[in-house]
Amino acid sequence: MAVTTRSRTTPARRRLRTVVAAAGVLALAACGSSEPEVPGADGSLSIATGGTGGVYYPYGGGMGTVLSENLEGVTATVQETNASVDNILLVQDGGADIAFALGDTTADAVAGVAQFEGREVTICTLGKLYDNFTQAVTTSGTGIRSVADMRGKRVSVGSPGSGTEVIALRLLEAAGLNPDTDIQRSQLGVGETAQALRDGTIDAGFWSGGLPTGALVDLASTGQMVLIPTAEYTEALAQQFGPYYQTAEIPAGTYQGQTEPSPQVVVPNVLVVRSDMPEQLQQDITRTIFENEDRLTTVHPAAADLDATTAGDVGFVDVCPGARAYFDQATG
Repeated sequence: MAVTTRSRTTPARRRLRTVVAAAGVLALAACGSSEPEVPGADGSLSIATGGTGGVYYPYGGGMGTVLSENLEGVTATVQETNASVDNILLVQDGGADIAFALGDTTADAVAGVAQFEGREVTICTLGKLYDNFTQAVTTSGTGIRSVADMRGKRVSVGSPGSGTEVIALRLLEAAGLNPDTDIQRSQLGVGETAQALRDGTIDAGFWSGGLPTGALVDLASTGQMVLIPTAEYTEALAQQFGPYYQTAEIPAGTYQGQTEPSPQVVVPNVLVVRSDMPEQLQQDITRTIFENEDRLTTVHPAAADLDATTAGDVGFVDVCPGARAYFDQATG
């Protein structure tokens, strides 16, 4: 969705015009090379999000609105994608300028492992946004009440190239299951997963997202959705992959019919850009997002977790220098 609304010029906007103009000169100098142009060089910012049934897409739409309204000369748009893995590759290759990504996927990208083996990824983060809750779900008639119970069942592990798929496969292995042989494996986005559970064409599915997730709200309204706890595997995942795996509870009442809290593995979400984005543009984007928390919260409740005092506490990817400058000012 493109947003073209403009408001009055501010010093930040005048700085941004200078940044964009300078970036344009750099981009012209690079003509004829195979390198993607400098992010934001033409005044457009593309935000890679996720599927429409998740949190990234509406949250990204809200970001697009506040960036377009508050940064002179910038039009921000959102892309529907398969989420984390695809998003990082889009940013790296110049297909997007800003991307939502899960912490574990981002760490893999920086280390050049898993789906990123053999790929050079040069990204930094504009900060932590909120925690993604692993939401393993089934329906009441399947009898599945743990990840181990998924043996022999029809299970969706998330869209190909998504952060959900990364954590789902790791959880299945932590539960002693081989994702290739011990389940009948599907790769569905959260909307498709919810529909397949409703239709009875799968028995369980994984989703990693903020609370609440719209597609699961709809599924829970049938009175049949059951959340499957995953927190028993947090320690094993953290030891094997990194401390970004933590435990938190989905509070009781988050979804219709959920009478008890559900302990789950959580992973932080970060906003990433390519490292060659101009520092002033990094700073202006970061400031605009964090100073518009109230507006973004009206788009999705996950935005209420924006906190400039802790957003720069990221140990698995470099914080962009422009974002760091804003966090230092905000907490100084």
